[in-house]
Amino acid sequence: MDEEGVAASTGDEMPLPSVSSAADGTHDFDFNFGGWKTHIHRLQKPLTGSGTWTDYDGTSVVSKVWGGRASLFELEASGPAGHLEGVGLRLFNAQSHQWSLNWANSTDSVMTTPMVGRFVHGLGQFYDHEEFQGRIIMARNSFSAITPNSSRFEQAFSEDAGKTWETNWIMTFNQ
Repeated sequence: MDEEGVAASTGDEMPLPSVSSAADGTHDFDFNFGGWKTHIHRLQKPLTGSGTWTDYDGTSVVSKVWGGRASLFELEASGPAGHLEGVGLRLFNAQSHQWSLNWANSTDSVMTTPMVGRFVHGLGQFYDHEEFQGRIIMARNSFSAITPNSSRFEQAFSEDAGKTWETNWIMTFNQ
């Protein structure tokens, strides 16, 4: 277990093809299609120095759109801090060979700033600049530990232009 109480990687991850070895990157998210048991480990107050985490359990469903060049991610989970519902739209840009990750939750139903990035050697990393509590920060979403039956997602924030990162959301997917 790591310091947040999440099981460490087992080392049996199946790497995804890098952009150079994949035909063009359009199948980077194929591992995620289908239904998943989803566990969320969430930092309650990001960028405050708090170490208080809360957990949620639920399900997510990822549907293929446009033959895999896009996908729709639907999340529903509950825990001691309440109920979460969200939807993500992932879109592949054939010119840049990058994905944009677009997110909305049921609380405010507003699409967030798209995060942009790609998968390289089995690790997907996506970045944006966004407003958080009245200031502009960098945000990073990562996909890792990908096996045929599981994967891991992490969100982290940086207040210092990416020099340091605070992980604030960890999601594990299992079938």
